[in-house]
Amino acid sequence: MSQTTDLLNYIHQNAEMGQGTIERICKMTSDQSLKDTLAPQLEEYRRMCIASEALLSAQKADVKGVNPMAKASAYLKMNASTMADKSPSHISEMLIEGSTMGIIDITKKLSEYKDADAGVVALGKALLKQEQGNIERLKKHL
Repeated sequence: MSQTTDLLNYIHQNAEMGQGTIERICKMTSDQSLKDTLAPQLEEYRRMCIASEALLSAQKADVKGVNPMAKASAYLKMNASTMADKSPSHISEMLIEGSTMGIIDITKKLSEYKDADAGVVALGKALLKQEQGNIERLKKHL
């Protein structure tokens, strides 16, 4: 696989995981303020998924989703953590931790895949900016 395809698949997996997580969280919480904060984030992840899929399709590359075991493990951990505490503060903390991991990972990928297509690198940088914005918006719920 090329650097461009690898980076695109990473972007897609990150966005897919973010989308799935927020969808689950929105079902768990009754806090409307938190849901209002998460709604634009969910839409951003959806757009990122669509954009990465379109670019992968244009390259005639397979879309590689999140590993089912990794997804199940993350969701089980999230469910266990929110069983004890469903407060907006706790949920925001979990999401901030996830976005922080996303920032670290996309920063590493952007450094690793310097020769990827400029448009794909720009999409990766948009994901980085999105994750940074997610953290800033969630801080008010801590």
